[in-house]
Amino acid sequence: MDLTPRTYQHRRRQSPTTCLYFGSPASNVIERTRREMFYRTCAQGFPYSRKLSAHVSCVNYLVFSRKGGRWLASAGDDFRILLWDFNQEDLTSPSGCYSGPSGNVLSLDFSASNQYLISGGADNLVLRYDLSRLLSPGVQWSPERPFPALSVYRRHDEGVRCISAHAHHEELFFSAGEDGRIILHDARVDRRSSSAQGVYQHTTEFTGVQAHPVMEHVFATSDSRGQVCLRDTRMAFGPLSTRTNEGIVQTYVTKLSKKSYGYLSNPESSSITFDCDGTRLAVTMLHWYPTIYALSDPYPLAICTGRNGPDRNPVPAGERTYSNSCTMKSGAFGGPGISEDILYAAGSDDFRGYVWEIPNATVLAGLRQEIPTEEWYTQEWHDVVGYCEGLSTTRYVPLEVSTPLCRLNGHRSIVNAVAIHPSQFHIVTSGIERHIMLHSPAPSSPVAQNLTFTPSEVRKLTECSPEDEMRFLGALLGTHPTLHGDAGQSDDESQTISLFDHILREEGEGDVFELRRCKDNADDETEENDCVVTDIMRSPLT
Repeated sequence: MDLTPRTYQHRRRQSPTTCLYFGSPASNVIERTRREMFYRTCAQGFPYSRKLSAHVSCVNYLVFSRKGGRWLASAGDDFRILLWDFNQEDLTSPSGCYSGPSGNVLSLDFSASNQYLISGGADNLVLRYDLSRLLSPGVQWSPERPFPALSVYRRHDEGVRCISAHAHHEELFFSAGEDGRIILHDARVDRRSSSAQGVYQHTTEFTGVQAHPVMEHVFATSDSRGQVCLRDTRMAFGPLSTRTNEGIVQTYVTKLSKKSYGYLSNPESSSITFDCDGTRLAVTMLHWYPTIYALSDPYPLAICTGRNGPDRNPVPAGERTYSNSCTMKSGAFGGPGISEDILYAAGSDDFRGYVWEIPNATVLAGLRQEIPTEEWYTQEWHDVVGYCEGLSTTRYVPLEVSTPLCRLNGHRSIVNAVAIHPSQFHIVTSGIERHIMLHSPAPSSPVAQNLTFTPSEVRKLTECSPEDEMRFLGALLGTHPTLHGDAGQSDDESQTISLFDHILREEGEGDVFELRRCKDNADDETEENDCVVTDIMRSPLT
């Protein structure tokens, strides 16, 4: 019996026509041609880049507009929202700026037809902006005169972690808050309304919410206890008498089991995202790896790791690779120019972004290992981690996608946000630094000219020196861009970078089984104390 976890290495250097692990060939010549162009273009990853500089502090979130991706919206700790136009011939500066947040912005989304942009953040506010004003003839904007919000929603009591617009209805959108609320907003109704029919109250903070891209009544949620659920609006909202099972139609298994530990671990599910057709769901897990699920399957299909480099060779011992231990991160599916999202990308604590090719769900399901309880306890499973519902249940070991297609370089600190353009061959990344990196497989494209080759060297995380300690204390106690939105235009980011370097030294590379110990509650209906969290110095700043 094979007692080692199964891994997957991409085939990007083979001919595109041999990449059958993604499923059957495209049904028409156009789709096949697009797919072949994609593989040829991305064969060497995204080695060229440009800095997009306009923010003055950390950039927490990036999202492209729907239906072509003309607009990139970015926001972070400088309390501003910027709009970048990908219809330009050489993108270097934003085309719009929005004001209104009084705290760090944590999430953005475009409405179904891109008429509105919606934001949420640490100030407990949900803000809705009208993009049509930016396109009106004669309208001029400047950083000194940003556009205000069209509507302000004050229905959360704590920070708003995630915003997700309905895929079909322009006036509907979800917000998820640290107050344990999921709110289904309807902009046609008075925003001051305190109606409880559009509110679901949970017993712990929500970390994510995502409207399904196809099914109009379906949405997914994640929370700080690690629970990830698929829900139905018809069961979750409305009069209490009509609500059923908290709206849950599927609960995904997120608990981890390792033979060397006599207990389970339940990592915090810090964000979630669907692929373009809603057949797969990716979960970003704190102190663990991005995990891929099929919509109708509660058990994971794959985890994405940095065990190998893009050259397929194992990462040398002592060299940093993919990790997520310190900040709020979000991942993204994508497949530029083709009908299927075959890529997944995420930021990492090692100052890089990662892009993986994700095999077809059917292939993944066939390669997943199922280990009955008796076999789990009677045989050796060296370094194997399985997902399970309880200590006495079957372990499911998903395929490990251990070799990324490419790594996205150019950053000097943690990468938190990644977005993949839906039609152009571009990926954008951002994080602790105040700039956005625009990545490309070629030095020029229809929207950016004369991009430079990105150095592959990554800044090393050095041992703490007395000077580093002083910079850390200055960043923690003083006035700096991470804590104050009115920071100046200083080019010196050393204090902010030093602050997060210190946090990485304290809690980076943490063992999820040591930090998130979970009792077995397979036969216990109460989840109030399901996890004992031993996180140290979890950063509240980004």
